[in-house]
Amino acid sequence: MHKRSAWLGLVLLALMLGAGGRALWLWLDTPVERVAVRGDWEYASVGYLRQQLAPLVRDTRWLSVDLAELRRSALGIGWVKEVRISRQWPDALVFELVEQTPVARWNDDRLLNAAGTPFVFAPLAPPARLPDLAGPPGSSKEVLRYYQTLEKRLSSLDLALDQLRLEPRGAWRLQLDDGAWVMLGRRQHDARLARLTAAWRHELGPYAKAIRYVDLRYPNGVAVAWHGDSPRADTTP
Repeated sequence: MHKRSAWLGLVLLALMLGAGGRALWLWLDTPVERVAVRGDWEYASVGYLRQQLAPLVRDTRWLSVDLAELRRSALGIGWVKEVRISRQWPDALVFELVEQTPVARWNDDRLLNAAGTPFVFAPLAPPARLPDLAGPPGSSKEVLRYYQTLEKRLSSLDLALDQLRLEPRGAWRLQLDDGAWVMLGRRQHDARLARLTAAWRHELGPYAKAIRYVDLRYPNGVAVAWHGDSPRADTTP
C-alpha cells in the first residue's frame, strides 16, 4: 500500500510539473511585437530591411518561432549576405544582418559579390560605375574571374574594362572604358590578347576614341572598325 501511494504521488507531481511547464511555455510564447535590426549598411536602409522582414515575422510567436527557418528566409532578401537572429525578452527578435558588397552588375537584373554570387538589387538602385558583366546561367564565377584577369592584363595599356560578355556558345567580347569593343572569340585567348597589346602599343593607342571595335578572331592579325569618317587602317599583322 505504501509503495502504491508513493507511486501515485510521483505521478501527481509529474502531472503538476507538466501542467506548470505548459503554462509557463504559453506565458512566454507571446506574439512577436518588435523587430530590431543591427549592422553596418552602406547601400540599404533600415527602413528597407524592416519592410522586407515584416512578412517573415508576421504571426510568429516569440518562443516557438523556428529561428533556423527564419534565418533561411531572411537570407533570401536582396542585399543580405549573412543573418544572425536572437530572442530579446519579452517579445522581440533581433536580426544582425551583414550586407552584400557589390563588385559588378550581372545580366542587367543582378549584382555580383566578391565571390561571384548573384543577388537581386531591386527595388534599390545599383551603385554607379560598376563593371557590367553577363553570361549564361551558372557562369557568374567564371566571368568574374576572367574579368579580374583581363583587368590586370589591360592595366599595362592604361585601359579599363566597362563590360565583359560570355556568349552562350563560349565566345568572349569586352568593352573598354573608351567605348571600343574587342571581339576575343572562343579560342587562343592569350595569343589574341598578345596581338591586341602589340597593336595597341605600336599603332592603335593614339586613335582609341575613334575605334568602334577590334576583332581579334583572325589567325595572324587584328581587324579594326572605325567610327564615322575617322581615319581607317588596314588589318594589323
